[in-house]
Amino acid sequence: MGMRFLLLSLVCFSLMILDHRDQHIDRVRQGLSVLVYPLRVLVDLPFRGWASVRTNFASREALVAENERLKSERLNAEFRLQRLAALEMENARLRELLDSQARVGSRALIAEILAADLDPYRQRFDLNRGLVDGVYIGQALIDAQGVVGQIVRVGPLTAEAVLITDADHALPVSVNRNGLRTIAVGTGDSGRLRLPYLTNNADVEVGDLLVSSGLGGVFPAGYPVGRIVDVRRRPDQSFSEVMAEPASALDRDREVLLVWNAADDVPRASEAANLAEAH
Repeated sequence: MGMRFLLLSLVCFSLMILDHRDQHIDRVRQGLSVLVYPLRVLVDLPFRGWASVRTNFASREALVAENERLKSERLNAEFRLQRLAALEMENARLRELLDSQARVGSRALIAEILAADLDPYRQRFDLNRGLVDGVYIGQALIDAQGVVGQIVRVGPLTAEAVLITDADHALPVSVNRNGLRTIAVGTGDSGRLRLPYLTNNADVEVGDLLVSSGLGGVFPAGYPVGRIVDVRRRPDQSFSEVMAEPASALDRDREVLLVWNAADDVPRASEAANLAEAH
């Protein structure tokens, strides 16, 4: 037994020395590795497949999560952009109202429109200003483009206004081109005014600008009211059929200016203060 072990040891050492010198075993090892490679691939295939499946599922979950996150961020960004656009438009409207206040030159107050009458023949809306703010019946309303209407009912905190296009409203106006004075009457249509008191020989033309004449002391003089869009002279009648388009954005306004007459400013303010104390 001991002799056999010794002989095997000598053989092993001899082979190691020969392999170290001539690299015979490397050739054998390379040949065996070629033969064993398909078996190694076959054994390793299930583990690689499982790892690939796990990686694919993990990648898909990550992509789905990232997609959801990006969708949420996009929606939030769009919401902020829409809000920013709305704020920019509101800022522009307020600047235009402030410019209108400077042109009027008298005391004025911005009021927000709370609700509009849905009746097509009643052109009215409610404002968030009332007696506590000094609002009074008959007070004029304007916007950045022109005359809007006037107050017809006042409460402690709110007020009701009638538009110049209401069928029951009439407004003294003058033709800016020649100073011709007349009356603009509402039609119930937010896009039309009627001038029923112009004779066939009246000097009016399509495109003429109508401005408030200041008669009656309600509306500030010289403020745009509308522009004539249709003139029909009928020989068989005494008066022409003249239609005008309002200058103000009556169906799009969100804020308006309440205008005080200089003569009424002080007494109305003291009256409003007394009413506010009473409430």
